[in-house]
Amino acid sequence: MTGTMKALRKMTKGPGLEMQTVAIPQIRSSEVLIRVIKRAICGTDLHIYSWDPWSQNRLKPPVTAGHEFYGEIVEVGSDVRHYKVGDLVTAEMHVVCNQCFQCRTGNAHLCEHVVILGVDGDGCFADYLAVPELNLWRVPAGINPDWAAIYDPFGNAVHTVMAGPTVGKSVLILGGGPIGLAAIAVAKAAGASIVMLSEVQPYRQDLGRKMGADRIIDASKEDVPSVVRGLTQGQGADVVLEMSGHPAAIAQGFRSIRKSGRFSLLGIPSKPITLDFNNDIIFPGITIQGINGRRMFDTWFQMDAMLTSGKVNLDPLITHRFPMDQFKTAFETGLSGKAGKILLE
Repeated sequence: MTGTMKALRKMTKGPGLEMQTVAIPQIRSSEVLIRVIKRAICGTDLHIYSWDPWSQNRLKPPVTAGHEFYGEIVEVGSDVRHYKVGDLVTAEMHVVCNQCFQCRTGNAHLCEHVVILGVDGDGCFADYLAVPELNLWRVPAGINPDWAAIYDPFGNAVHTVMAGPTVGKSVLILGGGPIGLAAIAVAKAAGASIVMLSEVQPYRQDLGRKMGADRIIDASKEDVPSVVRGLTQGQGADVVLEMSGHPAAIAQGFRSIRKSGRFSLLGIPSKPITLDFNNDIIFPGITIQGINGRRMFDTWFQMDAMLTSGKVNLDPLITHRFPMDQFKTAFETGLSGKAGKILLE
């Protein structure tokens, strides 16, 4: 396909994004061209828009932002075998090398040479997007297109929850951002006995209730460890899922977890933090897991199963929709903290 399209791009090193008219991508033989129908704003996109230290060290403008989407295939490369024009898809936007040690031992999500579309290469905040066939994911029939657009962050939640036993476990989630909120529904579907959310913003506390949290803990008014122990016969949470990256929340997590508990960390601190290895980890026998992205493609099968079974409802998570030309308002809404997932349509 030839012609031009609109794309939301980081053109210079600085805050903001610009709507540009650019050429429609020309696909390679192993790629497909997708007409993007829905896009979602991720926390990473907010970092890029704000041009924070992480973005300054990672991005090399110009680049089209965005890595959460749902769309329709409109063109296929000559080597594409398993997809056709008209298929409705989303995609894993981490393009991996398939040759490094991690890729060849079942850990492609930790690829040593990963290229993230929307960060290192052109992403989905555009009319059309080129994606390798190996990264595509066919959206099951009956899946809400809004949900399909947020498979990426939903996958992060699924990976974090399912990184260890959950059935019959008490779960504490630290941080009510979109991934933490999605983790509530995932943990409930996975058989958790009680799901607690620690969140200070009233807007996101309300979303946590809508997503099914059994107890909302306001860390600005309540002592998180005391509340957790009061709800767990004095033992502490079996599982702590850290989604905020905030040093205070991480410290609360260590004081709220039971001995031999699982502490899974997805949130990214903005700077190094201090840990008391003796009392936080060694003496209580805590298992700590670093969580990065989604397992390719184990997590994707789990996502399909949860959504098609009706065990998880993501509707409360999607709070705002904007047309692409109102992207500034959409990003300001995201930066306000008074939003769940925001779709650009």
